[in-house]
Amino acid sequence: MFWSASPVVAAPLSAATPGSSGPTSLDDATDKATNAAGWVQENWGTWLTSGLQILLIIVIAVVLRHVIRRTITKLIERMNRTVAAAQGTALGGLLVNAERRRQRSEAIGSVLRSVASFVIMGTAALTVLSVLKINLAPLLASAGVAGVAIGFGARNLVTDFLSGVFMILEDQYGVGDEIDAGVATGTVIEVGLRVTKLRGPNGAIWYIRNGEVKRIGNLSQGWSTAAVDVVLAADQDLERARETITRAGEEMSKAEPWNERLWEPVEVLGLSEVHLDTVTISVSAKTMPGKALGVERELRWRIKHALDAAGVHLAPRPAPEEEEEEAADPAAGMAAPSALNNPLSPQSMATSPIASPSKMGK
Repeated sequence: MFWSASPVVAAPLSAATPGSSGPTSLDDATDKATNAAGWVQENWGTWLTSGLQILLIIVIAVVLRHVIRRTITKLIERMNRTVAAAQGTALGGLLVNAERRRQRSEAIGSVLRSVASFVIMGTAALTVLSVLKINLAPLLASAGVAGVAIGFGARNLVTDFLSGVFMILEDQYGVGDEIDAGVATGTVIEVGLRVTKLRGPNGAIWYIRNGEVKRIGNLSQGWSTAAVDVVLAADQDLERARETITRAGEEMSKAEPWNERLWEPVEVLGLSEVHLDTVTISVSAKTMPGKALGVERELRWRIKHALDAAGVHLAPRPAPEEEEEEAADPAAGMAAPSALNNPLSPQSMATSPIASPSKMGK
């Protein structure tokens, strides 16, 4: 018995039957494999070059991002160390608020790190897409439209963030400052890029969005003014009162700790109000920022004791004015005129009781 290579046996290998999905011929498969190998051989150099370019771009972007972020962090830490060193000195403790500077520098550092990361990684991503021969025009156009839509939808968030950035860069206020933000007044306990926290006079914590602040009144920058009004009786010796108040201010400016809180001598400005029975003397003093309230209380205390010792009397507090009772209207108790008041009127006769038959017979 032997094998025969007849056409009947070779037919399934040469071609498939019409309408069937059988395998192609061996020559076709060989040609396809050869073409694929040739295509790979022709393009593998391009692929290798593109891959190496993409890898190099990613490595450079990651290293550059790490170096820049680390540099910014080191600069912020150095600034904080400088402020902490100045805080230990007498002048530094007076002029430098370490917590305020720390939070401000940390916020600025966070913004710079975020901006650096966005610029570096965004540039790297666009470069990789250009290496891959991807058309960036439709992508950039779509990103622009999406950015506009997101900007309109989150405009309040963007406004808060930008306001916080400029507020920190301009150093409008910081931790420990007493500010009037319009919507709330208090001491700043935390400054953020979106929200500022205030501690109100009654202890409440106010969360204020930076984009809602239209005006800021900082009571802790530069210097403050302590103003005291002294109300005296009109018959008192004003020259003696002025000398007494001036002497009390001089003694206060020499005592601890008021000698540091008072930046200028206490000044008697003169009469601010003159009435028939009272006169008002205005007293002013320039103080350390945020210390005006305590200086005013101590100054009132000392002025009161000094005036009592000098025999100058303050004006008595006026009694509360009593409301005058309106005179009673004499006609208020009178009844309205009525026809029934006249017994001879038809109305009165109609309401008169009818007499009994016995009385009528008599």
